[in-house]
Amino acid sequence: MIEESFISTRRPSPLGGRKPTKDDLAKFANDDPDAIDDVLPRRPGELSMLIVGINPGLWTAAVNAPFARPGNRFWPSLHQAGLTDHLVDASLGLAVEDEAQLLARGIGITNLVGRATARADELGKQELREGAAKLVLRLADIRPRAVAVAGITSFRIGYSQPQAHLGEQDTSLIDGWPEDIALHVVPQPSGLNAHYQVPDLARIWCGVWESIGS
Repeated sequence: MIEESFISTRRPSPLGGRKPTKDDLAKFANDDPDAIDDVLPRRPGELSMLIVGINPGLWTAAVNAPFARPGNRFWPSLHQAGLTDHLVDASLGLAVEDEAQLLARGIGITNLVGRATARADELGKQELREGAAKLVLRLADIRPRAVAVAGITSFRIGYSQPQAHLGEQDTSLIDGWPEDIALHVVPQPSGLNAHYQVPDLARIWCGVWESIGS
């Protein structure tokens, strides 16, 4: 459990709480491999679900908050699924209270690739494969009960699973994946993905959460 006296180790928004400008966003289109801070507990084994984005968008990097760009369906769908007790607004940064709430629920957030880009399809295949392999290694330390990767196309590339579909995955097909950690792939929640609206994503999150038994 997360203590009531929770103190975040994440950096505040580099912009000090203001909205990014176009010039701000352009500055974050660089090769920094750690563009944003993860949302992770200090001790291993405290997570029910580790949500893995593909990589930070420029807005996300500019405010150091996951899925922060206005119009992204991540936070509305998570709230509609009942996984947060209010609608998180991360557009100017992630509040310490919201980080504490996620961790208290057993929810963490990271990315396959740490470098920020305007679009996920700007990432190279090798970059995705390296990020996917790194995630497998990190699982030994984080030890979540389940992982949910948000983006089927990048998952297929990163884990060399060209026939993979959305939903729970056969982890025996992935070298080194721990047998006791379930793996799901969910749709990319970006506003650019017109196929899945907030209610669709909320139903998927509910399904993943119920399968974990949390």
